Amino acid sequence: MQIVRCKTRDGSSYGIIENQRINLLDGPPFGDYSIIDSIPLAEAQLLHPCEPSKIIAIGINYAPHAKEIDFQIPDEPLIFLKPPSAAIGTGCTIMLPEMSKRVDYEGELAVVIGRTIKNIPEKEALDAVLGYTCFNDVTARDLQKKDIQFTRSKSFDTFAAFGPWIETELDPENLAIQTHLNSELRQSSNTSQMIRPVPELISFISRIMTLYPGDIIATGTPEGIGPLASGDTVTVTIEGIGTLINKVDA
Repeated sequence: MQIVRCKTRDGSSYGIIENQRINLLDGPPFGDYSIIDSIPLAEAQLLHPCEPSKIIAIGINYAPHAKEIDFQIPDEPLIFLKPPSAAIGTGCTIMLPEMSKRVDYEGELAVVIGRTIKNIPEKEALDAVLGYTCFNDVTARDLQKKDIQFTRSKSFDTFAAFGPWIETELDPENLAIQTHLNSELRQSSNTSQMIRPVPELISFISRIMTLYPGDIIATGTPEGIGPLASGDTVTVTIEGIGTLINKVDA
């Protein structure tokens, strides 16, 4: 099942894609809901497919990426937060801030939490997942190096692109992931290459903070990161999900 959020006359609505149409729901897809209307998918303006209370991102979860940025693999998952105000969906524009001279793409698999969890064991972690989506952890690389910690470099508006939808029927352990910049392949890997797999990440984070329905965990980027420039188009494609597409502007 593919879950979306889209613009409507009354603001926005969650929906489920079926036969090239979006069945609009009367509420979020984390509990009971009813279908109240239907619109053509081709005519819909998609938004980022959920509204997280927080976006938790993982740093250094692919060994080749650690090597390319000369970063030692940490003993425990390295986590940081991106604010919900950074969220955009497919088709939206990534804006390059004047404060930074080097902004990079980072294609990633993202996990969408489906119910409230705290201290969940690894063996139960996937049961708490609503689904998965494509994610671009846009990063001001020069500010990341300057600040040491990640808050400023990861938090600009438009720096958390995810979509196009949430795929609920998916095994996250062996998925091809690719990032293209202006149709040129820049990142190509597989989630099987993660240092720490999805269940471990969910369990670890839940021992630190309560996770709520709609919260996002971005699971880390493989090697091949690089800079964005105004006029670029960057896409993140994940097997079994689809493609997140964003233009870039200054």
